[in-house]
Amino acid sequence: MASSTNTPAVSVSPLRRLAVTIGDFFVSVAEARSRSDQFEALNSKTDAQLAKMGIAREDIARHVFRDYLWR
Repeated sequence: MASSTNTPAVSVSPLRRLAVTIGDFFVSVAEARSRSDQFEALNSKTDAQLAKMGIAREDIARHVFRDYLWR
C-alpha cells in the first residue's frame, strides 16, 4: 500500500531572509578577524615557542583553520 504526506512549505518573509543574511555576514567577518588575529599571534612566535606548543611554522594555517578546512 502506498501512502503520501503533504507538508506545506514554510514561507519565510524576504525581510527575515535579509536579516539572517546580514547577521551571517557579520558572524563571518568576526570569525575571519579572530582567525587572522590567532594566525598573527602564532606567526610572531619563535620556532622554539611553536615547538613547545607542538606546532611547526608551516602548520600554523592548518592549526588555525583546523575546524574549518580540514574536516
